[in-house]
Amino acid sequence: MFVSAADRPNIVVIMVDDMGVSDIGPYGSEIPTPHLDALAENGVRFSQFYNTGRCCPTRASLLSGLYSHQAGIGWMTTDQGVPGYQGRLNEQCVTIAEVLGQAGYFTAMTGKWHVGANHGVNPWGRGFDRSLNLAAGGVHFSNQTGSKGGANLFLNGETISSEDPRLNPPWYGSDLWTEQGLKFIDEAIADEKPFFWYLAHVAPHFPCMAPEETIAKYRGKYMAGWDKLREQRYAKQIEQGFIDKNWKLEPRPEEIPAWDSLSPEEQKRYDDMMAIYAAMIEEVDKNIGKLVDAMRQRKQLDNTLILFLSDNGGNAEAGVSGKYNGEHPGDPHSDVFIGRCWAHLNNTPFRKYKHYNHEGGTSSPLIAHWPAAIEPRTGPDAWIQTPTHLIDIMATCVDLGRATYPDEFKGNAIVPMQGQSLKPLLIGSGDFANRPLYWEHEGNAAIRVGDRKLVRQGLKGEWELFDMKSDRTEQNNLASQNPEVAEAMAKQWRDWAKYANVLPRPATKGKLKGKKQRGKAGQNKADQAGEGGKK
Repeated sequence: MFVSAADRPNIVVIMVDDMGVSDIGPYGSEIPTPHLDALAENGVRFSQFYNTGRCCPTRASLLSGLYSHQAGIGWMTTDQGVPGYQGRLNEQCVTIAEVLGQAGYFTAMTGKWHVGANHGVNPWGRGFDRSLNLAAGGVHFSNQTGSKGGANLFLNGETISSEDPRLNPPWYGSDLWTEQGLKFIDEAIADEKPFFWYLAHVAPHFPCMAPEETIAKYRGKYMAGWDKLREQRYAKQIEQGFIDKNWKLEPRPEEIPAWDSLSPEEQKRYDDMMAIYAAMIEEVDKNIGKLVDAMRQRKQLDNTLILFLSDNGGNAEAGVSGKYNGEHPGDPHSDVFIGRCWAHLNNTPFRKYKHYNHEGGTSSPLIAHWPAAIEPRTGPDAWIQTPTHLIDIMATCVDLGRATYPDEFKGNAIVPMQGQSLKPLLIGSGDFANRPLYWEHEGNAAIRVGDRKLVRQGLKGEWELFDMKSDRTEQNNLASQNPEVAEAMAKQWRDWAKYANVLPRPATKGKLKGKKQRGKAGQNKADQAGEGGKK
């Protein structure tokens, strides 16, 4: 049964930051996530939903319904002087808030923005009626110190301190973003308007920190190590039906040490790092429970579509050792990155991490919950297996909100939506057309057509070809056996890259720490000429 046309749903999009696909219970994790479990059990789960593999591009794509380069954010928030890499949402895109606002929705966002505040692009200027946000991310406590400490927040466009009394300090971020968002929703209810709330959690992004009482629950639980825990997640994912039993678990990369080879001191250090990370996941889950209870109390839950996803795969930045600094790691004054070893666990059973276009970088959970319209689908055979993407969120909101996506907005021509409404998949009725999906970030690239995926690591990397039906963990490269298929898909990707502002590339290429570096002219010229990697 679908809700009547006169009863448009509220829409809440919850996105977490730097969480691997397997880090919550419904996708194989050992971390208890009872509230997300309940959403999944009373809704639907997608097994092949994709993000862009990186923070800023994912936010741009989700908000605009475009591929990120089309919205102006092909990399991060540095303006690199060409259309696809302006480092901010451009004027050729509209946000979900701008579109739904025109259709009578009350629009709100809380949490991490990171799509161009440094260029003057902010929530209150891109369609949000209410907002409490950070310009970027990395802030978890009101009294946080270190590189992210002292960052300002923005309340409905007003610059405020993290310890502003209106925020009731001391606070932990996952609580703040949820509780402030609920205050905004109360305004929407008072105005008798349907609402759209974009809740962009900062957790579990580094620096990893959480309340000590939550961290304490997990200390010692990771002494089993990444090797055994990865096998346990893999077995659970097969049992749950998330993955096919014939997909091989990616072997531990050579640079990651075997857990049993570590000294007791090293094991204890790594255990504590992952305990902090797990505590952050619990804090997010706790607040999802808070949100659901609040919606139920306000009699809004039945007709609210809640979507939960992650912006990229688990984060291997800081290398094998990660970071573990501070007198009390995990507190507001510490600096902890879980590093590559635990990112390998986060992305079970897939290859690679954040930044990359292999499945470990771009695979996201997607849980959808909407009691008025979604019949719960549980069990190993209940997964929605259709490949879907961030670009589909805008189309879904336009469809369900009975809004009009504009050809022109504020005097600017707007790029057409790139996605498709998920409504047929959510309600189990109607058609969802097959279409190719594309990726590019930092020279990493991919295209998926049906069950075939062509993927490249780096501008000069070799294209690899995989059969996603039999080998989604990308263990058996079929490119040499199917050179004509690989060449045709590479050409299709290049044609898209020209269309979607992936090309031309900037003359200088930003690097991970936000600095600019002289690009390798040969690489830039090769890609702009359409060579785009070796075949």
